[in-house]
Amino acid sequence: MLVHICCSVDSHFFLESLKRDFPDKEFVGFFYDPNIHPYSEYKLRLLDVRRSCKILDIPLIEGEYDYEKWLKQVHGLEDEPEKGERCKVCFDNRLEVSVKKAVELGKDSFTTSLLVSPKKSQDRLLEIGNQLGKEYGIDFIFKDYRSSGGMQKQAKTVKSNNLYRQDYCGCMFALKKQREQQEREQIETYSSIGNEILPASIEEKFHNYSKMKTCFEESKENILNYRIHKGRVLHKKEVVPSYFLFYSFSERNRISGRIERIADEVAYLNRESVKIITIYFVRKFFDDKKLSLPNLQISVQKQIELRGVIDKNPYSLSPIIVLNEIPDGKVDIELEAKIFPSIVQNFSEN
Repeated sequence: MLVHICCSVDSHFFLESLKRDFPDKEFVGFFYDPNIHPYSEYKLRLLDVRRSCKILDIPLIEGEYDYEKWLKQVHGLEDEPEKGERCKVCFDNRLEVSVKKAVELGKDSFTTSLLVSPKKSQDRLLEIGNQLGKEYGIDFIFKDYRSSGGMQKQAKTVKSNNLYRQDYCGCMFALKKQREQQEREQIETYSSIGNEILPASIEEKFHNYSKMKTCFEESKENILNYRIHKGRVLHKKEVVPSYFLFYSFSERNRISGRIERIADEVAYLNRESVKIITIYFVRKFFDDKKLSLPNLQISVQKQIELRGVIDKNPYSLSPIIVLNEIPDGKVDIELEAKIFPSIVQNFSEN
């Protein structure tokens, strides 16, 4: 039996249940999900599905990530609600590719772990699966593992195996609507220009789950998170290379001022508590002569460490900007950033 897999949270419990109910069947997992965006999230879910299938001793095949083709298929349905027409088209696409793969591999049946997801319509999946099964001459296996306490059993399975619990379906359109309803920042679609791993980002989760073992225990904590949308510095009306340290924040998007004093190699602007340091200060602090602007590749933790030396107040959100040199005369700063609460995961070995 070929089992289309959407994510480890649904597939692990689904595959366990199938193995119990079909002890004589050989299973193969098929991860085909071009709807998942961004690509880093796709890679994260695939990573954990691989780990899950390894635990269950089930071979896994990765399908093509033909995201642009998927976008064309759902064009015009971007504003459809969850379980609406966009989802139907998405089901059609993924299940048709899955049934073709099943036929190619000589399997006599196929199914999908989407049947476990509470956000998916089982009736629609059954309808599409049966249609495709008749068309391609193989059986679509429908099993309702959600009812009769199934969701509670699934939750226990997820926790005991430390599976990655994503909090959105996968597609960018559903994500946008969900975050708007939650009044939460859509940090999944942010990328760091300096390639540092940002708190609560997909990259941080990938880093953690790539080290995951079954003996790891998860805990969570709330943090004050930060993302910068735009930051640049103009001196004498020319943009100069710059880098804004993590937690550099101002309610004003535009700041104009002059250096009023310099102390211990830190320049203090006469507006918005802005502080300016040079790249030479940063190189000396980290003992790294290779650091350069504009992509100052130092971790968030190191940036916070640097902030602590420049600004003694641990609660400070003052903009701290790295430039090649301390400017004379007027300085114009454009800064658009957000601070917001986030939940981060911690992992510790037993």
